[in-house]
Amino acid sequence: MVDYEVTIFTGSLDQATSYNEVYIKLVGTDGESHRTRLIDYKGSSAFIRGAVSDFTVSCSVSIGKLVLIELDKQRFLFFPEEDWFPAKVVIKSPEGDTYTVPIYRWITDSKVHRYKEGTALRVFEDNHRHGSNSREEELKRRKEEYRWDVYKEGIPHCIKATNPCSLPPEVRFSFTKTVQFTFTALEGMIKLRLEGLADCKTKWKDMHHLNQAFWHKTHMADYVQKHWKEDVFFGYQYLNGINPMLIRCCTALPSNFPVTDDMVFPHGQSSLEEEMKKGNIFLVDYKLLDGVETNTINGKKQYLMAPLVLLHKTPQDQLMPIAIQLKQTPADDNPIFFPTESEYDWLIAKIFVRSADFNMHELNVHLLRTHLLAEVFTVSLLRNVPMVHPLYKLLIPHTRYTLQINILARLLLISETGIFTQYAASGGEGMITILKRSTASMTYSSLCIPEDIAERGLEDVPNFNYRDDGLRLWDIINRFVQGVLGYYYKNDAEVKQDSELQEWISDIFVHGFLSKESTGIPQSFTSVTELVKFVTMVIFICSAQHAAVNSGQYDFDGWMPNAPSSLQSPPPTKKGATNEATMLDTFPDVNATVHVMATVWLLSKQSTDFVPLGHYPKNHFTEETPCKLIKKFQERLEEFEASVKARNGSLEVPYTYLIPSEVENSVAL
Repeated sequence: MVDYEVTIFTGSLDQATSYNEVYIKLVGTDGESHRTRLIDYKGSSAFIRGAVSDFTVSCSVSIGKLVLIELDKQRFLFFPEEDWFPAKVVIKSPEGDTYTVPIYRWITDSKVHRYKEGTALRVFEDNHRHGSNSREEELKRRKEEYRWDVYKEGIPHCIKATNPCSLPPEVRFSFTKTVQFTFTALEGMIKLRLEGLADCKTKWKDMHHLNQAFWHKTHMADYVQKHWKEDVFFGYQYLNGINPMLIRCCTALPSNFPVTDDMVFPHGQSSLEEEMKKGNIFLVDYKLLDGVETNTINGKKQYLMAPLVLLHKTPQDQLMPIAIQLKQTPADDNPIFFPTESEYDWLIAKIFVRSADFNMHELNVHLLRTHLLAEVFTVSLLRNVPMVHPLYKLLIPHTRYTLQINILARLLLISETGIFTQYAASGGEGMITILKRSTASMTYSSLCIPEDIAERGLEDVPNFNYRDDGLRLWDIINRFVQGVLGYYYKNDAEVKQDSELQEWISDIFVHGFLSKESTGIPQSFTSVTELVKFVTMVIFICSAQHAAVNSGQYDFDGWMPNAPSSLQSPPPTKKGATNEATMLDTFPDVNATVHVMATVWLLSKQSTDFVPLGHYPKNHFTEETPCKLIKKFQERLEEFEASVKARNGSLEVPYTYLIPSEVENSVAL
């Protein structure tokens, strides 16, 4: 007889405990054990939350190298069947070898479940019949559990699920996340209802009235409230606000934006041509919003412009708006506004721009380019890549909670009764139009920050903290990905040979980018370099990019005048006819304001089970090299964080959204 020492680690998640009977079978290259009930001195508490319990499994002869284990649980006597969350199993063989089997899945039934030994294996090297059969069975089951669906034609496809409960349990929110998410949502709405704001369909009486509704205060939100009218802060937001994705260096004015030198440099101190040559002129063009059908809120038609904004970098390195045209087509009733206008003419022009930016940010930059893409990456991974694959081990932490948060977005934000649909200017038909246009204009290069920054001509813009921190994070992630994938893929031939890898990217090309070659997304991988770049982009999008465009939503959008979700008066058709009353009449009604305010508060508030970038509480990798690479990755992130905090100490407005300890590993909010 030979004995195998088996240690079962039950996860620390809430409700991970089971008092059911647990059975195990060890399957090796030379044989297998009998199905054995696991009993130790702890008795019924052996599989409680966080427990580490030791057992002995005896075999008549050695089973050789461990290939996989089979686990099942059966209810005990009259006890109910309980869900159980085993984290991992460690087996020590009589030959002195130690095997780790990562699980990190809920077992919710009494069926037999197979889990591979943790050494990463690509499909072409998984030659043992039990291993290859288990691999095929896993992917067959996953393809049934994770199915593609089309939410709307012309945008990336999504998971087929009616609500979070229809998802497999291992990809749902934890109990902690569910409770805190629900409480935060209810807390905001209860307060608003008690104060009579949520159902108030009237306009704001005055700015003091609006200030009373600004009930949550953060340091940055308070700063925004104080400085939202200032030109320097208006320009600052294009670099370091929550939408740094639209501004680009301007080398030639668009033909539909007829700005002349005397308009912006009335004293002849410079010319547009000279400033363009110096790289000092920048353009933001909201043309994707042109002609979008707008919403009706509280029975009133809303307004959403497609502005053009010209900005100038001053000798003091400040980015200042110098011209705003609120519609795409020049006309007598579409004046170009300048900083020299009356206070409210210029302020109203900026308010219409900020409202356009809110809608573009939420739909294109935030929803499409982080949430929907992360869902595509996740569904394709779960359908095509088994747990034992190195790509699965590398990417699965960056998919945590993504499917559920996106289902909730479709149910609560962009459905027919969703908050965005009800209270944003682009809600309803306009929302789908913008998503379709944005999808059609999306390119691979625009998703890779080094290429995107270069393409927009922003390499040398001063005080661009999003760029500086983003490029550093991209490089740190890229080095980590290069190390891990380079360890498993020694040459391009191995990449080409990996059918599971190829299925993953093929599914992404078809379902995420709608089979459009013009996007530049690869349809297959032909080299290690190509694979590393794409996986770097996936991790960056799911972590850093999402943090950059999500975490500051309440900071910048909580004070409504800085980011109105909708406007209910048309833009001025001539100059000199606006005042504070005009501005208040233009702002969204009270109920629209506070519902959006509560929503961006909810979407900015992290739960206590937040997992920061580079932290992997679930140990999917078992080999020494990738584990060392993870540690090195974490060290580089810590060094980077220290440098960012040192820089922030000298800034009037610290840029914190890409501090690694504040960046979540996945699109989870």
